Amino acid sequence: MRDENKYGKWFTQDQLTREEIALARKLEQNTGPKTCLRCGADYEEIGRLPNQTYYCRACILLGRLRSDQALYYFPQKRFPEQSYLKWQGQLSTWQEKISTALQKQVENGRPSLVHAVTGAGKTEMIYQTIDTILKQGGAVCLASPRVDVCIELYQRLQKDFTCPISLLHGESADYFRTPLVIATTHQLLKFYQAFDLLIIDEVDAFPYVDNPILYQAVDNALKENGVRVFLTATATDRLDKMVRNGQLERLSLPRRFHGNPLVIPTPIWLGSLEASIKKTCLPTKLMKAILMQQATGFPLLLFVAEIERGRQVQEILEKEFGKGSVGCVSSQTSDRLDQVQAFREGKITILISTTILERGVTFPGVDVFVLESHHQLFTKSSLVQISGRVGRSMDRADGLLYFFHNGKTKAMQSAIKEIREMNKEAKDDQLPSL
Repeated sequence: MRDENKYGKWFTQDQLTREEIALARKLEQNTGPKTCLRCGADYEEIGRLPNQTYYCRACILLGRLRSDQALYYFPQKRFPEQSYLKWQGQLSTWQEKISTALQKQVENGRPSLVHAVTGAGKTEMIYQTIDTILKQGGAVCLASPRVDVCIELYQRLQKDFTCPISLLHGESADYFRTPLVIATTHQLLKFYQAFDLLIIDEVDAFPYVDNPILYQAVDNALKENGVRVFLTATATDRLDKMVRNGQLERLSLPRRFHGNPLVIPTPIWLGSLEASIKKTCLPTKLMKAILMQQATGFPLLLFVAEIERGRQVQEILEKEFGKGSVGCVSSQTSDRLDQVQAFREGKITILISTTILERGVTFPGVDVFVLESHHQLFTKSSLVQISGRVGRSMDRADGLLYFFHNGKTKAMQSAIKEIREMNKEAKDDQLPSL
């Protein structure tokens, strides 16, 4: 039986008898502070009903869970013991060393943090580790806070693995049992002791970062002897502390798969954007930069901090380049996936985006402009990730990367400093540090 101060005891389906439920209810009829076993929310987020039972508000979208109710789960079954990996690519010397070290960590049951720069090829580096678990009949989940990242991972892994793969997010179909699952971190709340290996990509991203509910989801979804692996290009204070305390083993890769350095942002003063937009135009400096960039034939990602600003810029640019030639996506865009695909196919040459596309997506040969990079929503982490969209292609390892601002912020300066430091580390190291 779990801690009596928690409610929502987990039962396997065959254990869910009247006797078990009655016992759970008897133990949980105290009136002190409660903690939800499903999501870990504390008593401040839990409401009391007229019959003096409690319910959790934090995870109510998954169905109301009362303190006099029990949870049940389907125990994970073993899958056929075979290799499903069909990827025929070649890892670089640096990638290979990270891949080998990660396999050893997982085999020894030790959690790891893979800290690799954007464009280092993190996905390919975890393939051998995933396949090792699948060959043992185990279950693997690759989770990310962002839907767009999950969709791109799903498309890539479908090509590189032959096993059935489930894709789970807020708008996806129901789950069916597969050896490999790709899911948003919120979907992990639906699992209990299900995975032998749980890989969390983009751990520094909202909404996972500093979210205790999603940390609880990861804990619940992992088997008792399961192993977790964190992937990131910008480590958090929490992860750094776990490394210092010996709770995580850091595997660091400061260079991209093609060996070229990260593109360093160029800050450009632009103090008249607000005034120009009110006149339904863009500052001459900005418009000139866009026109010159479009003349190169490369696609342009234009980041904005706010949804409304994106719509305003889109309307102005469509006057210049034609209706339908400029896309604009945010968390509120219903056809976001269609616009992103159109951008990939070259049907749209300029795509305006909020931070929804700051990470986990690759557009070969793209240039990036950040408007109002001084905005408070552009954190150091997000600016590093945005910068990482440039130079990811072997065919074009460089590109334009401009930060348009009206005053340099600490976040901007820190992002540029971190990128320079990673380039220096890559230049100094012959092999990645382990």
